[in-house]
Amino acid sequence: MNILIVETVWMGGARYRFLDKMLLTAFSILPTLQARELAAITPKQHTISVVNERYSQIDYDTAYDAVLINFVTSTAPRAYAIADRFRKKGVPVILCGFHASGLPVEAKQHADSVLIGRNEYGWLSVLQDIHQKKLQPFYQAPPYDRTMQLPPTHVQLPGFVMTGAVEATRGCPYHCEFCPETNIPGGSYLFKRPVDEVIDEIKKIPQKNLMFYDTSLTIDPSYTKELFKKMKGLHKKFFCNGNVDVLAHDPELVCLSKEAGCVAWLVGFESICQNTLQAIGKTTNAVDEYALAVQNIHTNHMAVIGEFIFGFDTDTPEVFKKTLTMIKDLDIDVVDFSILTPFPGTPLFNRLDSQGRILTKDWKFYNMGHAVFTPSHMTPKELEEGVRSIFNEFYEMSFTIKRIIRGLRWGMYTFLVIFARNLVAMMSRGRLSK
Repeated sequence: MNILIVETVWMGGARYRFLDKMLLTAFSILPTLQARELAAITPKQHTISVVNERYSQIDYDTAYDAVLINFVTSTAPRAYAIADRFRKKGVPVILCGFHASGLPVEAKQHADSVLIGRNEYGWLSVLQDIHQKKLQPFYQAPPYDRTMQLPPTHVQLPGFVMTGAVEATRGCPYHCEFCPETNIPGGSYLFKRPVDEVIDEIKKIPQKNLMFYDTSLTIDPSYTKELFKKMKGLHKKFFCNGNVDVLAHDPELVCLSKEAGCVAWLVGFESICQNTLQAIGKTTNAVDEYALAVQNIHTNHMAVIGEFIFGFDTDTPEVFKKTLTMIKDLDIDVVDFSILTPFPGTPLFNRLDSQGRILTKDWKFYNMGHAVFTPSHMTPKELEEGVRSIFNEFYEMSFTIKRIIRGLRWGMYTFLVIFARNLVAMMSRGRLSK
């Protein structure tokens, strides 16, 4: 069979400008993993074509036996439009992803079938049923157990020239209220691939630059240390996610990450308020440990990419100024600023919906850049303007150039990460959602 896998992207109706695209592709945009996994486990008698809309267009004239569309909440309108167009041509459409898993009945209105939960655990059944022309309306991923294995991801797909993708572990035992990852079946259980299997896969990836797709590589420090030790000598450069508690108190792991080729840690600080962290279930974070975590990473000449979210029930209008001050004091190299977004299927969405605080279910606004609910201590407009203001202040030209220059002391690859991420963000000032 000839199968098309589509990965939708919301970009306000336009592709990135050339410079943005070049820099983001090289150092900022993370390569998607789902299509690689599905391609890797698909029997070889089938032909798989992949379209990621960030880089290429869909050819509706090609004869496909089925189309699988993977999407998140903000791209749901686009995914549904694509699905409707293929179904009008008589092509079976399967929808999957976090949004489809959270709202399968809604997704089914635009599809012949919906794959609920982890895509890879129902994909082979879907293929078999398509071939036998008995496609079911819903496929529920089976309950997780310890015997399940994560699929390989080394299949190379077009569109990502600079960055490869790999996943050593999957799942997260923590239960942050806003996170869709832990709110799908089995999402709170940590699966670990054999380290030697991961190393073999990394050796097959032709790109020098990698992104570890693990929710956090600090959940099991012993496992991660073994992985980093065996990565020495592979001559790869990579990004990975980590939590404050381990990054602050396990300097051996941080040092090993540098020796393995790490150039940047992505750290979900989320908030500078300890009460907020407790309320959302972010048990790995202690605000008074932020400085030590950043210091350990910088001591090993790696960049810190911090993530902060605004709009929690404890946030007041003063949170933006206080957060900016702390970020500057910590010398964080790159920051992603987001508006709290209640994704369907999460406890946050269910709570806010039951409280009547959801303002819109027009999914295109669920992109972490719009206030789609009523905050507790500010208006939606104040929330949006506050995030826009802190973004513009942090990426003000002179302050951004200072950060870029500071990155020179940490080596070429770390500098390039800091340079590219800051430059693209600085160019985005004035183009934020209003």
